[in-house]
Amino acid sequence: MSKDNNAPLSQKKQWLFIVLFIVIAATSIWAVMAQSKEFSLTDFTSYVKGSSPVWIVVSFLCMLGFILFEGLAILALCRAFGYKQNLWRGYIYSASDIYFSAITPSATGGQPASAYFMMKDGMGGTMVTAILMANLCMYTLSIIIISTVCFIFRFDIFLQHSLPSKILIIAGFIIQLGLLLFFYMLLKRYQLLQSICNWVLKLLCKLHILRKYERKKKKLDAYMEHYRQHTALLTGHTKAMLVCFIFNFLQRASQIAVTMFVYMATTGQSILNSVELWFRQALVVTGSNSIPVPGAMGVSDYLMLDSFGNMMNSADAVNLELLSRSFSFYSCVIICGISTLVQYLIIKKRGK
Repeated sequence: MSKDNNAPLSQKKQWLFIVLFIVIAATSIWAVMAQSKEFSLTDFTSYVKGSSPVWIVVSFLCMLGFILFEGLAILALCRAFGYKQNLWRGYIYSASDIYFSAITPSATGGQPASAYFMMKDGMGGTMVTAILMANLCMYTLSIIIISTVCFIFRFDIFLQHSLPSKILIIAGFIIQLGLLLFFYMLLKRYQLLQSICNWVLKLLCKLHILRKYERKKKKLDAYMEHYRQHTALLTGHTKAMLVCFIFNFLQRASQIAVTMFVYMATTGQSILNSVELWFRQALVVTGSNSIPVPGAMGVSDYLMLDSFGNMMNSADAVNLELLSRSFSFYSCVIICGISTLVQYLIIKKRGK
C-alpha cells in the first residue's frame, strides 16, 4: 500500500496482517455457524429479510457512531492545544485507529496509525503522544464504568454465564483496571515513560541495532521534556478531558447498542424488552479485552453465544450473533479501512 517510511505499517506487513485477519474471521464465523445444529444459511437469509429496515438502519448508525465519537474525543483534545481540525480529520484519526487495531496483534497498530495522520496534519510528536495517551485513559475508563454499571444493576446476567465466560469477564475487568492505572501513570508520571524508553534505548544499543547511545539519549530527554510540558497543559484543560471522556463513553455505548437494535429489528420487541441485550453485550465487551486477539475475534463470538443462549434458542442466538457482529465489527473494519486508504492516497497525491 505504501513506500512511505513514516507509514504505520509496511506494505508486506499490511498484507500479512490482512490475510491473518481474514483467516481468523473466517474461522470464527465457521465456528459460530457450527455451534448450532439447527442453523442453516436459508433460515439466516429469512432471518435477515424479515428484519425491520428502520431498526437495521439505526444499528448501522450506531456502528458509525463508534467511529465518529472517538474522532470527536480526539478533536476535543486537539482543540485544547489550539489545533481546530475539521470533522473529517477526526474521523480519519479514529478510523485509522480502529482499522489497524483490528488487523494487528493486540491492537498494536491503532495508536501509531492515528499518530501518523495527526503528524501529517502538522501536530508535533510529543503533542500527539500526550493527546493519544489521554484519549486512551478516557477510553479505558469508559469501559470500566460501563462494566461497573452492569455488575451493579444486572449482576444476574453475569451469573448466567458459564464458568469460562465468567473468568474471561473478570479477567477483562481486572486487565482494564491495570491498564487504566498504567496509562494514568504514563500521563501523570512522565518519569515512568522516560525510564521505559531509556531501557528500550539501552537494549537496542547493546544489541547493536542502534548506535551512539549518548547522542540519542539527549534527544530522548529533550523529547520527554516536551511531552511533560504537553501533559501538564492537558491537566489545565479539565473541560476538554471531560468532553473527551463523554465522547469515549458514547463511543462504547453506541457500539454495544448495535446488538440491542438488531434484536429489535429481528424480533419486533420494544426497547424496554430489548435493553437486556445492551447489558449482555456490555459484559461481552468487558470479557473480550482479556485475550489480545485482533478484533477479539473468537473471544467475542464465544461470549456472545454463551450470553445470548441464556435468553433464546441456539439457532436464534447464532443468527443474532452473526448479524450484529457483521455490523458492529466486520462492516466497521471495512469502512475504516477504505476511509484510511482514501486519506492516505490524498496525502500521497499532495506530496506531504
